[in-house]
Amino acid sequence: MKKITVFSIMLIALFTVLAMPVIAGGQQEAQKEVVLNWPCIWVGEDAKADAVADIVAKFNEEHAGQIKVQIEEMPDYDIYDKKILAQISGGQVPDIFTLKWNPDTKDFYSGDILVDFSEDLAGGWGNRFDSSIINEVTLDGQTKVIPYEMAITPIWYNADLFAEAGIDGFPKTYDEFWDAAEKLKAIDVTPTSQMTGGANAWTSMLWYSHIMASVGGPGIWDKPLSDPAYVKGAEILKRLYSNGNTTKDAIGGGPSVPSGHYLAERTAVFCNGPWFIGNIRENAPEVYESTELTSAPAAAGGEKGAQIGFIQTVLASGATDDPAKREAALTFLQYMSQPENVKRISMDSGALMVPKFTFSDSDDVDPLQKKFVEAQENASFVMNHLAAKFPASVVQEFGAALDQLALGRATPEEFVQMLEAAND
Repeated sequence: MKKITVFSIMLIALFTVLAMPVIAGGQQEAQKEVVLNWPCIWVGEDAKADAVADIVAKFNEEHAGQIKVQIEEMPDYDIYDKKILAQISGGQVPDIFTLKWNPDTKDFYSGDILVDFSEDLAGGWGNRFDSSIINEVTLDGQTKVIPYEMAITPIWYNADLFAEAGIDGFPKTYDEFWDAAEKLKAIDVTPTSQMTGGANAWTSMLWYSHIMASVGGPGIWDKPLSDPAYVKGAEILKRLYSNGNTTKDAIGGGPSVPSGHYLAERTAVFCNGPWFIGNIRENAPEVYESTELTSAPAAAGGEKGAQIGFIQTVLASGATDDPAKREAALTFLQYMSQPENVKRISMDSGALMVPKFTFSDSDDVDPLQKKFVEAQENASFVMNHLAAKFPASVVQEFGAALDQLALGRATPEEFVQMLEAAND
């Protein structure tokens, strides 16, 4: 009995050795689990925390023994930003991390600190994203970040006030819009909410961006300010301030002016992003119920159906010489952009996401948030706003130039010339 036992043990040991993979030099070693470190801001009290934790746990379960994502909790945004920037500067880039998409982020494209996913996106993965947004993060043929969160700033309008004024739906062109404006004024409702104050005349800057998307198309910001399209857009912008088409306190008014008028139903048309949903839902429930979202009217002969939007958060991966780690990071980022996972995060947090997904009729989602997603999905293209495309000097000048335009002290040509001078 003892001999049989010893023989059996030796046989088991032999089979165990034979089952182990052979690596270089004749050594044998079990396959190692790839561990990905993710310094993550979506933890703690963050609205995305629960969804992200569940998604990571499910990923780790499905890839047990092969890939493990290890979250490093970073609940303080400022500390997170400083740490990531310090790590990037020191060449110790995390396996997975998030960044804000801004001009500074583009500086990280130089060198070899980030993984380039351009070839990976050229396959089926790229179909999960709007091509114009991928183009936004592609520099010199390289796509070193994955756009994840975004915001759009559509035109909001009070459908009940439109119906009361006898307006059937939102106007498709500016000619139709001016007619609708007269009907709104006839029932003592000011057509639009505008502003020239604040850091960048936010609401009206967005309006001008909508106008320019129609006048000049998706590539307008690549054209110099000397292009005639800018003056054409300024002519429409000036009319929004003329003939009672906005409130008198719009000139010099800060952000509370346009939003306050819309919430009080003194104006019928507004422009802002999804972060305003909670405000309108809590402070003006009747306006919330009657609000619809749309694209801006089309300029004569211009593009139709565009939305103004911008990327907020991108996902990135530190470059590595280890092909297994690179493949693991790719697998996880693809998992994070699967429609069901993106949808879960959006429903939990209210965030708008770049990867495509759809809500079903049975989904318990805020109705206005759903309209934002639909507006994004239905856009003919999504274009960034002026403040994200021009230097700070131009952005700061915009409000002052708009003051002069609105007061009749500057022509549309002179308005654009003021922006040009600030751009020199």
